[in-house]
Amino acid sequence: ADLSVEECCDKGVEWAITNRICASLPLISESRECSMTQVQCCRSQLEKQSCSDGVEFANAREECDSHIAKNSTCEAEYFKTCCYCCLLGKTAQVQGQSCEPNPKMGYQCGIVFRTCCGKGQEDIDLSISDYPPKKEPVEISKEELDQEDPYLHDGCRGGGPCSQQCRDTGSSYVCSCFVGYQLQPDGITCEDINECITGTHNCGIGQTCVNTLGSFRCQRDTSCGTGYELTDDSRCKDIDECETGTHNCPPDFICQNTPGSFRCRPKLQCMSGFIQDALGNCIDINECLSTNMPCPAGQICINTDGSFTCQRISPSCGRGYHLNEDGTRCVDVDECSSSNQPCGEGHICINAPGNYRCECKAGYSFDVISRTCIDINECRRYPGRLCAHKCENTPGSYYCTCTMGFKLSADGRSCEDLNECESNPCSQECANVYGSYQCYCRRGFQLSDIDGISCEDIDECALPTGGHICSFRCVNIPGSFQCTCPSTGYRLAPNARNCQDIDECVAESHNCSFNETCFNIQGGFRCLSLECPENYRKSGDTVRLEKTDTIRCIKSCRPNDVSCLLDPVHTISHTVISLPTFREFTRPEEIIFLRAITPTYPANQADIIFDITEGNLRDSFDIIKRYMDGMTVGVVRQVRPIIGPFHAILKLEMNYVMGGVVSHRNIVNVHIFVSEYWF
Repeated sequence: ADLSVEECCDKGVEWAITNRICASLPLISESRECSMTQVQCCRSQLEKQSCSDGVEFANAREECDSHIAKNSTCEAEYFKTCCYCCLLGKTAQVQGQSCEPNPKMGYQCGIVFRTCCGKGQEDIDLSISDYPPKKEPVEISKEELDQEDPYLHDGCRGGGPCSQQCRDTGSSYVCSCFVGYQLQPDGITCEDINECITGTHNCGIGQTCVNTLGSFRCQRDTSCGTGYELTDDSRCKDIDECETGTHNCPPDFICQNTPGSFRCRPKLQCMSGFIQDALGNCIDINECLSTNMPCPAGQICINTDGSFTCQRISPSCGRGYHLNEDGTRCVDVDECSSSNQPCGEGHICINAPGNYRCECKAGYSFDVISRTCIDINECRRYPGRLCAHKCENTPGSYYCTCTMGFKLSADGRSCEDLNECESNPCSQECANVYGSYQCYCRRGFQLSDIDGISCEDIDECALPTGGHICSFRCVNIPGSFQCTCPSTGYRLAPNARNCQDIDECVAESHNCSFNETCFNIQGGFRCLSLECPENYRKSGDTVRLEKTDTIRCIKSCRPNDVSCLLDPVHTISHTVISLPTFREFTRPEEIIFLRAITPTYPANQADIIFDITEGNLRDSFDIIKRYMDGMTVGVVRQVRPIIGPFHAILKLEMNYVMGGVVSHRNIVNVHIFVSEYWF
């Protein structure tokens, strides 16, 4: 039958109290909900026990580090947290500070802090619980309740909706899992990670991975062999046959355990000079066969029953031998140690038992003509076989050397590449190549043509393309360069190369008065006071484009003002534009367009005349007429180069002429500002 949640939880708590571990928790039901409940209750109980142990440890030891160093399990982390929080509470109590913890410490730490801080002031329960003690109901307002319990609105209070761990984010909560578990798509429940399938275990060769809840264990594949047994942690342990009674020693023998086996030792002890055999019988020890040679030199050993005797001998030495100082035995005569050198110069005397022989030294050969030992030139006799690179002959031997860029190997014959870069021969970067090395430089530097080692700074600003690197000015720095802008009115663009104009009017960093209009120009601004003349008023539709400001004044006559009504000037406009200094002026630049609507009927069509009446200094501008999309357009062009800074006011007239009479006239005053720089 299905078990209730309370029964499943009770089983988990009982297992935690008894075993103090949840890794090998036996599940009592196939129900997933029951298993989750059982695991969670077990771990919650472990957390409480570990926290309580941490509080007791802090009260007894006044420190926490000596216990924490023993392990690094989750229980140890709970122990550490509660131990530290208790020490903080005790410190606050000693220093006379408030026992109300900082809410950022967390709910559980706050309980421990308050408990350990209050101890000594009054008797407070030290048990760590998620549930506060019951009190008599008191009428408390919502504001007082929020101030009394800062965790009232904590979404993770009491564990929250999460199956394992919960973290409150203020507006919501985030669930997480213990080590060995992974969060499911629902974002709440946790499922065990099968480390054996995912390959995240660390079982070695000869071991099989066995998955457990939240972890895994490694099980030995092969048996331990005779005399050993496999433990729970997959280790081989010696079987004590004497203790378990699995030996086969007879009654007259004593069992003695050995690694992987045992020995049967007889109870009967033999006299000196005898030893017991496998059946327990005492047999004589032949001391004369021992390696210790019981008799002194010059005597022979004779075995007896239970002992031995020594009998003196008188040896007779042959040629090449003589008696030792004690006269007890014959020793070899070392003919080579005599001062008369029996082999002569250039030879080696080799002593042998009872004799000696003469040979040439190593690296020499015997010359039958001169009957002397002469040096062997190994390099000439074995060309290309002794050394990898170069062979140098020496008296009686030879030695190998290597060419530049290589070093002699440990065998004294082979040559291996020498990593010259380890000695830092280059000023910046070094690349080892076989038998040599190559220096190279970091970005912004170039290798010196003089020594091929030093790195010289590249002046990017002086390169043929240096004038195009920066829009204003290029400043060379070691290994790179920097672009700069004019000191005022500009800032460096995000690409660190171009300059951007600062619009002081938008940034409100200008000093124009209330009655003035701020107009931004390249590298600065101008404060303009554009007012309408008498009998004219502003139209209120001031047009502001990116680089222009236009203020239009419309004729507004007073009643019965005939002269005003007969004046053909209907509008007076003020337009402000900012122009660049055209460095390469090759053709006229069109800067202003005055549009006039052409009448529909050609019979009534008025002749529209455009003219520049004032301000055209040095004839730098002209105006032409053009027809575009049913409209007559007066195009003002700059026809001569102008070097900034420059300010001019062009007065333009657009006259509608019918029958030789100007019937309508519009005046446009154009304020032109030419900047020195334009990026």
